[in-house]
Amino acid sequence: MKTENPNLRAAIYARVSTVNAGQDPTMQTRELEEYCQRRGWQVFGTYVDNGVSGKKDSRPELNRMMQDAHGRRFDVVVVWRFDRFAGSVSHLLRALESFSALGIQFVSLSEHVDTSTPTGKMVFTVLGAVAELERNLIVERVRAGLRYARAKGKRLGRPRKSIDAAQIKSMRASGASWRVIARNLGVSVGSVFAVAKRVA
Repeated sequence: MKTENPNLRAAIYARVSTVNAGQDPTMQTRELEEYCQRRGWQVFGTYVDNGVSGKKDSRPELNRMMQDAHGRRFDVVVVWRFDRFAGSVSHLLRALESFSALGIQFVSLSEHVDTSTPTGKMVFTVLGAVAELERNLIVERVRAGLRYARAKGKRLGRPRKSIDAAQIKSMRASGASWRVIARNLGVSVGSVFAVAKRVA
């Protein structure tokens, strides 16, 4: 059997969700270990989150693996499938960016993605482009909503509170400070000053 870089250290990550709490993660880890063996990689460690939802970006074993990644304790992360590792494209992309910065490769067995290959790098680039497009679309939708609201004559931002000048004058006459008046009226001291100055 031909080996490639037997000094490469691999971290295996597996997860079974809360929905499938009875599922055995061994199926994932066994396939991942066999894959590492075929490539001649040494398995540094196996990280398994059992009965943890993929929607959670923070998981005990995932967090431990990320800490080891920052300690450069392995060279490649191997997962069974994208959704076993990350619950969203944005989470996956953040993790891949971290791995890339640390010089750590990423392999997803089911999707045949290996970031050490040209195809894997292309997938990483496409994921980044999709995430950026998603962010830009959200920003544009917000801007379009604001433009539409303005066109309809809607006032944006916090509704302005009406300040009674006579009330301010009365409270000042009774010896209340500007700060106390502002607190009683639920407005800023600056707003109280501005009204008092207009009617002075």
